[in-house]
Amino acid sequence: MILRSRYVATRANVPRAHFFVMIKQAILSSWASNIAPSPTLAVDSKAKELKAAGEDVCGFGAGEPDFDTPEFIKEACIQAIREGKTKYAPAPGIPALREALAAHYRNNNGVKDVTAAQIVVSPGGKYSCYLAILAVVSPGDEVIIPAPYWVSYPEMVKLAGGVPKTVFAGIDSGFKVTPEQLRAAITPKTRMVIINSPSNPTGAIYSPEELRALTEVAVEAGIYIMSDEIYEYLLYDGVKHVSPASFSKEAADLVITVAGFSKTFSMTGWRLGTLMAPLHIAKAVANLQSQTSSNATTFAQYGALAAMQNWGKSIAAVNGMLEVFDARRLRLLEGLRAIPGVECARAQGAFYLFPNISKLGLTDSEFAARILEEEKVAVVPGSAFGADGYIRLSYATSDDVIDKGLERLARFCAKLG
Repeated sequence: MILRSRYVATRANVPRAHFFVMIKQAILSSWASNIAPSPTLAVDSKAKELKAAGEDVCGFGAGEPDFDTPEFIKEACIQAIREGKTKYAPAPGIPALREALAAHYRNNNGVKDVTAAQIVVSPGGKYSCYLAILAVVSPGDEVIIPAPYWVSYPEMVKLAGGVPKTVFAGIDSGFKVTPEQLRAAITPKTRMVIINSPSNPTGAIYSPEELRALTEVAVEAGIYIMSDEIYEYLLYDGVKHVSPASFSKEAADLVITVAGFSKTFSMTGWRLGTLMAPLHIAKAVANLQSQTSSNATTFAQYGALAAMQNWGKSIAAVNGMLEVFDARRLRLLEGLRAIPGVECARAQGAFYLFPNISKLGLTDSEFAARILEEEKVAVVPGSAFGADGYIRLSYATSDDVIDKGLERLARFCAKLG
């Protein structure tokens, strides 16, 4: 009907050849038509536009550390460029980096017997996630996605032809799904479940016991787990991270672990993601990458290699960031909890808080739009993460922005009350 109406409206005024060229150009593929743009990037872009126009914007939308990449990592990359390491690399990554990552998973994450052949280095953690899904999900397969979820998971599943199936866990359950919820969501079409711990957008982290219970359900059903561990070193309150692939041989055969260097080492613009998987899946992922991006940027991988080979320096840099993030987390949490009508859980990972604002009389999208317009505060609506009635705030920003933002949030919420 769309094409017919377009034909009627334009055919009389356009030469035949030009008309059919216009029609072909206007029709997008089903993949492009059904994909949604990233709302987090949209919010960050809008905030930057306002700042460029001279507005005093308090931006809580960005999902990246506001620290610089550690100097020794940058120097290793610069040295690689000077040495001419600027050509194609093997599709799954330079051998030394893959070896270092495999050793890291064995020694630090307790994943036994993993080899470099099971590691793929990609152009970003986001691309690692997409490759993991693309490698095992066929059209019509279902992928269980606990909500609140990172905005890109459902879109990636749809791009693979799969069907996203969300299971919601709200603030009352600590934003964590139970084994019973997971078991109830599994059908004969289920191919994978995605687990993100620590979580974007909530900052929630599953305890080792909770994660083991979920993994056992997946192993029992014979479905893959994509374990997104991109925030594994951004932890607070003494909590511990554990990789599901470490629980058993049966788990390791079904777990695809994705991570990267962006959040841990403040390397978001470097676009370096990692993937660890059973050998046959890792080979498939490498083949997919060879036909799409070829390889992650060669000289950037040498910077990542320096991070792995100088782990003492790396952890010192991470701990320095963590100390600042922790203080900001508590500062923002205290301020949000002091605002009437706002309920906020104490996140223990990543650098986000995810308050419930449903008692304030606006939808989360209305809230985000109005507070940006009226108070110049940029937040991401929870509906983007599959959680109506919430907003996400990143505390990867300065104390000054947090204080001003809290003052403006309180003023805006008081007007609503």
